[in-house]
Amino acid sequence: MATQHSLDTSMAHHPDIVALRDRFDRAAGTPRAQVAEGLMVLAGGYAAISPWVIGFSGSTTPLAINDLIVGLSIMAMTLICADSRGRMYGMAWVAPAMGAWLIVANWVMNGINPSTGTMISNIVVGACVLLLGAAVMGVTTMKSDQT
Repeated sequence: MATQHSLDTSMAHHPDIVALRDRFDRAAGTPRAQVAEGLMVLAGGYAAISPWVIGFSGSTTPLAINDLIVGLSIMAMTLICADSRGRMYGMAWVAPAMGAWLIVANWVMNGINPSTGTMISNIVVGACVLLLGAAVMGVTTMKSDQT
């Protein structure tokens, strides 16, 4: 005979889940996390506008589109994670992956011949996003007594 569970016993109200969300909320409220999130929004914004700031050439149009999409995605993900805190920090691993993509996109994308300025711009902003994403991930995994 199957047993039906009431809505009161759902996982959303489980004491461990509630404690985990509280811990993420406390961690996200620290100045260290807020600075990292703010800098990551700025890095994403720079990645999005860098094709026009650096002046990518015509042969790097695919890279310019890539930077625009990745930069806007970094900004959106960071703002959503900052707003949703405990519910979205499981997605924090995506930021370092996007940073790594910005670094390697210079060599991985076919049909482009990026200039030195383009490559340096992508490598620097990619490294910033990678490190800031790792910092945000680190804040959420700190021990309870450090948050």
